[in-house]
Amino acid sequence: MIHALIERIDALIVDLPTIRPHKLAMHTMQQQTLVVIRLICSDGVEGIGEATTIGGLAYGYESPEGIKANIDAHLAPALVGMAADNINAAMLRLDTLAKGNTFAKSGIESALLDAQGKRLGLPVSELLGGRVRDSLEVAWTLASGNTAQDVQEAEHMLEIRRHRIFKLKIGANPLQQDLAHVVAIKRALGERASVRVDVNQYWNESQAIHACKVLADNGIDLIEQPISRINRSGQVRLNQRSPAPIMADESIESVEDAFSLAADGAASVFALKIAKNGGPRAVLRTAQIAQAAGIALYGGTMLEGSIGTLASAHAFITLRQLTWSTELFGPLLLTEEIVNEPPQYRDFALHIPRTPGLGLTLDESRLARFARR
Repeated sequence: MIHALIERIDALIVDLPTIRPHKLAMHTMQQQTLVVIRLICSDGVEGIGEATTIGGLAYGYESPEGIKANIDAHLAPALVGMAADNINAAMLRLDTLAKGNTFAKSGIESALLDAQGKRLGLPVSELLGGRVRDSLEVAWTLASGNTAQDVQEAEHMLEIRRHRIFKLKIGANPLQQDLAHVVAIKRALGERASVRVDVNQYWNESQAIHACKVLADNGIDLIEQPISRINRSGQVRLNQRSPAPIMADESIESVEDAFSLAADGAASVFALKIAKNGGPRAVLRTAQIAQAAGIALYGGTMLEGSIGTLASAHAFITLRQLTWSTELFGPLLLTEEIVNEPPQYRDFALHIPRTPGLGLTLDESRLARFARR
């Protein structure tokens, strides 16, 4: 059997404008920066992937510039000449060569899967074991910081049937101000919508003990990463005391972290992110750990564009249960698109294509327009 070989891997930094500033506890995004990965194979097949982070180095250990530099200098040269259809061998080489770098590895694994799907005429979901659903309900983040504006935005999303799950980014303001903001929004939306919060580690344990009770008493469904990922014993105590479910996000920097969190009982929900685990196949290993431990799942995002979003979605639709749905809304935050077939959102859900690979092709003119020189 003659294998297709990896001939070249290119990484391009792409800057795309957003529909509005997006406020997180640690950073306010004015645009989103993607690293688009193109994997060219000897049989003429090209796979595409994406590595995207939030706020330069404000969120995690990798930045777009660092991702590109490490792919160009280390990861791509290690894979050139390898069999393009042996994803296990390719990713094993990268794991042997480089510690961490999960965002870069995720983009490369996505590109390998996209190429193999195109080669075999199969969607990526079928390479991952087969889909059990065709769509995923998608949450929307209300991140203006203005209560009236957030309520108006949520009402509009309900009216056009695009979202009925809303997540609020809090933590940067004084505690009582944030709690009043969240409670007011939940009261305005009532039972028509699920309201959750993401604190991005900004509370200490004493604040979190108080806040989790207030939020639960006012109908908030889920509380994401309220305290520092480093405070593991605090996370365990909080998970035992909070009347609302606690979700781990920043605490999961790897598949090994997921096992350790599950063993300690530090959260009752895991946020799944392909970038933080090292790819679509890697994130399914975290999901399996959670399922074995009785921990519920949520499909998370790094606010990726269309490529990273669909790479995540193809993994998530193979899971038996996503109790807390997903937040794969990244492409909806962007005003420009670099693919010819934008992801389809309707009836509160993202609908995942059945075409080969990820189901996307690059729009070369738009890519050239937004690629960083």
